[in-house]
Order: sequence, then structure tokens, then C-alpha cells
Amino acid sequence: MSSVEASKRAAATAAVQNHYPTNAKWVGIGSGTTIVYVVEAIKASGTDTTLTKFVPTGYQSKQLITSAGLTAVEFDAIPEGVVLDIAFDGADEVDDDLNCIKGGGACLFQEKIVALQAKEFICVADSRKLQSRLLTNWAYIPIEVAPIAALRVIRKLRELGSENPTLRLNTVAKEGPLKTDQGFFIVDAPFPPLLITADTQAGKDGSGKNGVWEVATLAQKIKAIPGVLEVGIFYGLTGPQAQAAGAVGGQKPVAAYFGMPDGSVTVRKAAP
Repeated sequence: MSSVEASKRAAATAAVQNHYPTNAKWVGIGSGTTIVYVVEAIKASGTDTTLTKFVPTGYQSKQLITSAGLTAVEFDAIPEGVVLDIAFDGADEVDDDLNCIKGGGACLFQEKIVALQAKEFICVADSRKLQSRLLTNWAYIPIEVAPIAALRVIRKLRELGSENPTLRLNTVAKEGPLKTDQGFFIVDAPFPPLLITADTQAGKDGSGKNGVWEVATLAQKIKAIPGVLEVGIFYGLTGPQAQAAGAVGGQKPVAAYFGMPDGSVTVRKAAP
């Protein structure tokens, strides 16, 4: 096993040990390579999962769940009023405030609605995803858009300061644009690194002037573009913060686990 894969496994093991509820009935399972080790850790924990329903964020995670002998339930089959006990997912990048970029695997819409239905969202990744600000190492924001509106969305993104937003293609170019599980397209929009709370508190302008944006401000601007289903910035409230405000769950993780090259695990926790 490579050092990167070993670090993913270490982060997943620590996250499951510290957060998996003893009597979990409903668990969200995200997408991406790190989540393979989350499912592995759940199975290895010895916890009785016979009565647990696992909610996938896409086709890949559903296959992962069923291959592990666990019970998968589609999001739209969750009974009314049911809240997931916890959701585990990866990220393409995580900043100092625990805002995340997600969608490199094209499952961002389903990843977001699963996180928003969970009491807690736990992020698991390797050290390459750990950055002070979003768009430091990861180059673009994935945005899920209606096919009919894709070109208009791209034009609007340019107006917001994105340099060369592009329609994501299938790995085989002749097959055309990649389609999500919803039959939508993905637009990948590069922006300069996004400001965090410490930057705006220090007086930096994140309103979009000269193409410089604060995380939540840009996310809200993009989401408001007609034709956008969802934006791959996970920001705002954590699950407990959302519940305190009368909602169900939050987009932001309560904790993020990062496997480091030396085999250790770094944990970032959200403010209460």
C-alpha cells in the first residue's frame, strides 16, 4: 500500500473510532477513494450493522456499501422525519474554517443533500487536501448545472471573475460532457484563493472586487445563477449549529481527519 493510501486508511480508522454512533440506524456514506477505508473501518469495528441503513451519495458509494454486505437505501427512500445519525465523506480541499470544496467526483449535489440530512458530517481525507484557504492546491470549484443553461452559467461565472470556466468532459472526449447521476453537467470554475473569516476580520474585501471572494459570498452568488443546481463549496453551519437554529443538518463538517505522510492523523474541529 502506498503512503497516501495508508494515510487515508489511518484517517478513516480514527474518524470511525471517534464518531461512529454505537446504535446508528441511518448513516450517510460519501464518494471518493477515502470512503473505501471508512466502510472498511466500520466493518472492522465489530459494530452490529444488521439494522443500520446506509445512504449513498451516488452510484459508486452505493456499490461500495452493497459490496461490503451493508444495506443501502437511496436518499429519496428515507422516511419522512428521519435524520441521519452521521455522514462520512471526503473532500477535494478543506480550509482553516473547515469550508470544503467537493465535486471532483461529480457527486456534489447528492453529497450536499446527504450532509444536510445528518446530525453530524465528518470529513476524511489525506494531507494533500489540508490547506489554509480553498483553491490553494485544488484549482477549481465544481458546479452542477442544467444542460440547457450551461453556456449561460459559464458566461456568468466569467463575469464573477472566474478565469476560463469549462464544461467537464467524459474521460473519452468523443462521448461529450460528463453527466451526473441527475443527468446534469459539471462546470469547473477556477477562482483565486478564497478568503476566510480571519481575512475579512482583518479588513480584506471579499465582495468580488478584482476577482477576490470570501467563501460564503461566492458560494451564494454562484448558487443564485439560474440553471445552477448546486455549487461544490460546503460552507456555513455544522450539523449541531443548524439544529440549534431549528434546521436539520449543516454543510460544514464538525471535524475533518487528515492522514499525514508519517502515518499520524491531524484533526481539525469546527468552532462550537
